[in-house]
Amino acid sequence: MKLFVGLGNPGRQYENTRHNIGFNVIDALSNRFNIPLNQTKFKGLFGSGIVKGEKVFLLKPLTYMNLSGESIRPLMDYYDIGIDDLLVIYDDLDLPTGKIRLRQKGSAGGHNGIKSTIAHTGTQEFKRVRVGISRPQNGMAITDYVLGRFLDEEQADMDQAVQKACDACGEWLEKPFLQVMNTYNQ
Repeated sequence: MKLFVGLGNPGRQYENTRHNIGFNVIDALSNRFNIPLNQTKFKGLFGSGIVKGEKVFLLKPLTYMNLSGESIRPLMDYYDIGIDDLLVIYDDLDLPTGKIRLRQKGSAGGHNGIKSTIAHTGTQEFKRVRVGISRPQNGMAITDYVLGRFLDEEQADMDQAVQKACDACGEWLEKPFLQVMNTYNQ
């Protein structure tokens, strides 16, 4: 089994904001894998299906970013999904807009959704796909920036990053994560 979790905030006002890039990747995976997100349980919106012979779960926590772990942990417990089969997709201020970086483990790096995930799983040792959104310019507040939408000139790079993140997720169903990391972290 594999669990793909995209971090974001529920509600129309947060759609297509920088902080919701994890949700965008899950929506794209839903289309690519033909897994509808049609179940509301575990404080999240999720779906499941079989992809390349593997049972796959897609989850968008509806707890708001800072409480994401409250959705992830109960789903993992209910379906007996191990930490080795969890992959979390989220925005990263420290990567250039549109770049992705895969990691096998690590700290929260100031990201509240990851802090919550670590707190509820009890470990930092879960796989991640970080999607770069860059840092704000001109002294803009971080909160305003991450809850803002992408500029027109950023949108093509972000669309490409979503597809690249989906490609990496798909490859993980067939290859060891370290091999996928070596391919996408160039």
